[in-house]
Amino acid sequence: MEKNAWFQSFPGAVTVCDQDGIILEMNDKAIQAFASDGVEKLIGTNLWGCHSEESRKKLQAMIANEQSNIYTIEKKGVKKLIYQVPWYAAGVFAGFVELSLEIPFEMPHFVRG
Repeated sequence: MEKNAWFQSFPGAVTVCDQDGIILEMNDKAIQAFASDGVEKLIGTNLWGCHSEESRKKLQAMIANEQSNIYTIEKKGVKKLIYQVPWYAAGVFAGFVELSLEIPFEMPHFVRG
């Protein structure tokens, strides 16, 4: 298997940014999701330009505090789990990874252990 081949074909959208909000990588699903935004122009640009003022403030706070942001949304009849978490290189905060996963409107929940 080609190194990181799973990343490109992963069925959820994966976007990676650095500690300054610069988009470093996007997998195929993320590229499809943002195709109308000219994705080839997004890699290497700052997240602030892609978000509203309210979202920018939230992102800036997440970066300043190295905190996760996890929620669900519904857009165009599709429900998604948005999972934004810090990533670290050699123990030093390096940025964020965002997973955007389509999920069913109704799904089982299990309590184990």
